[in-house]
Amino acid sequence: MPDPRFFSSAGPFTLSQLAKVADVEISDGQSSERIVSDVAPLELAKPNDISFLDNPLYAEAFSKSSAGACIVHPGQVKKAPKSMTLLFSKEPYLAYAKIASAFYPDRIKENKGDSAKFIDPSATIGARAFISPGVVIGERAEIGENCVFAPNSVIGDGVVIGNDCRIGPSVSVQYSILGSGVRLFAGARIGEAGFGFASSIEGHVTVPQLGRVIIGDGTEIGANSTIDRGSAGDTIIGRGCRIDNLVQIGHNVILGDGCIIVSQVGISGSTQLDDYVVVGGQVGFAGHLKIGKGVQIAAQSGVMNNLPEAGKYAGSPAVPMRQWINQAAILRTMGRKKVRKDG
Repeated sequence: MPDPRFFSSAGPFTLSQLAKVADVEISDGQSSERIVSDVAPLELAKPNDISFLDNPLYAEAFSKSSAGACIVHPGQVKKAPKSMTLLFSKEPYLAYAKIASAFYPDRIKENKGDSAKFIDPSATIGARAFISPGVVIGERAEIGENCVFAPNSVIGDGVVIGNDCRIGPSVSVQYSILGSGVRLFAGARIGEAGFGFASSIEGHVTVPQLGRVIIGDGTEIGANSTIDRGSAGDTIIGRGCRIDNLVQIGHNVILGDGCIIVSQVGISGSTQLDDYVVVGGQVGFAGHLKIGKGVQIAAQSGVMNNLPEAGKYAGSPAVPMRQWINQAAILRTMGRKKVRKDG
């Protein structure tokens, strides 16, 4: 369930209302007046929630889900739990986008007071916090002790920041919970909406991003790096991580403790890095991957498959370092032979 500190639901709805919104069919023999309270991912959904299955990688989670209702392709009927009501669509992700938007429509926050008052009176500010000119702190935000905020940073409604944090100039933090001793360098963007949309012949439908960003104690995030909030679950950054400048971390990514991510790395949505993974500059990750504990990835590699075993990897697609060195040597040899032959 989306965190009520950050998101306000327009529900509940009946299945018949949701079916009309998303243009889907309710499975035979199921009540169209069943009440649905919220949207939720398959793993976390409760009997009064609705979820969806689009990616076959999550078929097992679908078969074990406690969701009361789920949007699926008609071909997935046999894998559904008996207690689950199915809503049939040939484009489940598009249907989910429409239903999630009904629960969580875009809302423009009204200005309820003097715009010159940058710190909302409902915010909690810890002892010995130093707040520079131009800092904006939203409603119900919670700021720990001994924090320092450089000029022109923006802390959104409901954000929680632990003790001894350092927030650099022009940083923005939304939909997030930060531990203690976290440092965000200039221009970092934490908690913006992830890159989530469903496409159809009518255009692109934005999928509401209803998760949070959770950052563990002692993590540092470099200048102009961006960490998107989760689409349904959370984006999680472990304790003691070091993230360089200009890094992009997509929605629902999970980093373990002590990870090192060098500049210009891009990590696609729902990829998981275990503890103490080291990633060189300009590495790109496909989505929904799992990278094992202690893996090291050389600069400019392209990671397209799971790397479950600790070791060093390089190349695109990334392979074990020794294999990549052999491949590079063979290519160099082939090039020299061609030059001699042509000469």
